[in-house]
Amino acid sequence: MSRKSKSSLLVELQSELRAYQQSVDALDEVAARRIGVNRSDLRCLDTLLQEGGATPTRLAQRLGLTSGSVTTMIDRLERAGYAARSPDPADRRRVLVHPTPKAIAVAMEIYGPLATAGEQDTSGYTENDLRLLIDFFRSGRRRQDEQRQSLTTRTD
Repeated sequence: MSRKSKSSLLVELQSELRAYQQSVDALDEVAARRIGVNRSDLRCLDTLLQEGGATPTRLAQRLGLTSGSVTTMIDRLERAGYAARSPDPADRRRVLVHPTPKAIAVAMEIYGPLATAGEQDTSGYTENDLRLLIDFFRSGRRRQDEQRQSLTTRTD
């Protein structure tokens, strides 16, 4: 068995990451079409599912959108039955947006099999393997966020 050099492994890793990103993007495109929303709405719905609910301000921050566009997005998700607004019990002047049971069901239908397969794929990983993966993806996400911020604020 031949041993690959570190540089060739890094090239292979970068190639796999790009292919992975394209695969995620393609799946999200199909998922958005299947449930009848646009890609931004799907990202909003994912945020709601991750956080269990959020204020419109929090959604705008997480999604990098204006408050006006988030309000319109929430309206669409509400009409489609995927989100619901309610008063914040801690501050009744604020509104919380929650995913509905319909949103949870559709997310489980589309993404549930991936979660199950991922659990099976990682069942043999050690705790150190998992820590390494978490560190790698956390670092990568930070780099992506930094680059997005740089491109957003740049004035060419």
